[in-house]
Amino acid sequence: MTLRQKLGQLVMFGFPGLEPGPEAMRLMEEYKAGNVALFAHNLESACQVRDLCENLQRTIRAACGQPALISIDQEGGVVARLPQDAVSFPSAMAVAATGEPENAFRAALYTGRELAALGINCNLAPVADINTNAQNPVIGVRAYGARPRQVSAFADAAVAGYLQAGILPVAKHFPGHGDTNVDSHLGLPVVNKSLEEMEACELIPFRSAVEHGVPAVMAAHILFPALEADGVPATMSAAVLQGILRGKLGFSGLIMTDCLEMGAIQKYCGTPEGFVAALRAGADMGCISHTPALALRALELAEQAVEDGTLPMARVDEAVAHVLAAKRRFASAHAPWSEVNAPEHRAAAGRMMAQAVTRMDALGPLPAVDGHAFFVGCPAYRATFASSAPDDGHTFAQTMAERFGARFAVTPVQPGQVDLGRVLQETAPGQTVVVGTYNGHLNRGQIDLANALCAAGRAVIAVALRNPYDLTAIDAGAWKIAAFEYTPLSFDAVEQVLRGAQAPGRLEL
Repeated sequence: MTLRQKLGQLVMFGFPGLEPGPEAMRLMEEYKAGNVALFAHNLESACQVRDLCENLQRTIRAACGQPALISIDQEGGVVARLPQDAVSFPSAMAVAATGEPENAFRAALYTGRELAALGINCNLAPVADINTNAQNPVIGVRAYGARPRQVSAFADAAVAGYLQAGILPVAKHFPGHGDTNVDSHLGLPVVNKSLEEMEACELIPFRSAVEHGVPAVMAAHILFPALEADGVPATMSAAVLQGILRGKLGFSGLIMTDCLEMGAIQKYCGTPEGFVAALRAGADMGCISHTPALALRALELAEQAVEDGTLPMARVDEAVAHVLAAKRRFASAHAPWSEVNAPEHRAAAGRMMAQAVTRMDALGPLPAVDGHAFFVGCPAYRATFASSAPDDGHTFAQTMAERFGARFAVTPVQPGQVDLGRVLQETAPGQTVVVGTYNGHLNRGQIDLANALCAAGRAVIAVALRNPYDLTAIDAGAWKIAAFEYTPLSFDAVEQVLRGAQAPGRLEL
């Protein structure tokens, strides 16, 4: 392989739109870029996704002589990129609330089969982070929980499911994004924990994943001062990638970076420069997920670094070997078209969501929810760039009100006194009011609204439609339901609970 062909194997790039434009084509044809990350803005329908993947494989094979790894963030729940004519499963925390690691296995197996049928051979999942910080703005329900052993059991089951489907799974975000209070899409988080503290918590799921054969790990853009004396993020830290992941944990597979266009790297050193630094530190593949021009510049800088000796050729060859080994194993992933939107998959997703919905109170039966009830809540919003864009046409309050023949009010994400006054005016003491929250622990107006309704004598049922941490701040006199996500799947499950079905989920915060 030429130097350009080798370096092209070490980038995973993305592009805007439903098909690659001129810059993306140049990236593949001239710079031999060999891997692609797909996002919701690239995906319109299942058939279009299949055709796009076939075209990308043809172009990349012709240009560099190797097949492509085509990846997606299809975690489920709040991070789901597939179009509506494919099946998305509940979020990790919801799956864990079912109490059955088998559900994580089955969700991954079915997701993997759908991806393989569409032509996608790599899923950037599972999340192996432990969400120990309730104020974490970016992980939350994307994690299987707040306890190492639980996260390990469910993440390992998910890895096994993807492997059985023939899909490359990527455990993320090493060495752990669960204790941050900064979104690395926007800034550079710092975790001040010692290696001993990390070994007793954050590293446990990654160690277990390595022991259970995970073939790829994604590094996080986080500063760990106790682990890295030079003050660089884990993504570009030899101490973290080679000393801990390769050395202590014994990982011999593919190391990817999180997207190098994220604010943590752009503001820290720049995307192209970060790409070279990550390769030098021990990463095998750098993700530049949105802007082909930045990927072009990154490959140019990498060429220059090899030529001037600041990026050793031996390090490039080692990284290429890891990429090609993953491609030999996973690039040919395939499944019959009947796996896409299979009734078995859709039924399983609904079953898991129904098993996941969790009561977070001890108040006994819910008050009656019927045409006399009142529904209130805000629309979903894109809480982090990792999240999928919400469907603004379907708010929880209006959807539920229509199903029960009741009245409703849609508030801002941060409701104020005017919004409370309107709801109080439209309801009466003793009336059932169902309050949907969406990251209320980060938007306290939602919590204040629920608590004020409790104080005014309304029979409040609070439904957390993303992070269940909202419920811990709501008055003990409210009935509380954790639903984990603002999706049609969770709306259906919540409706059944409001009509009298059990909420069997189990959750420890």
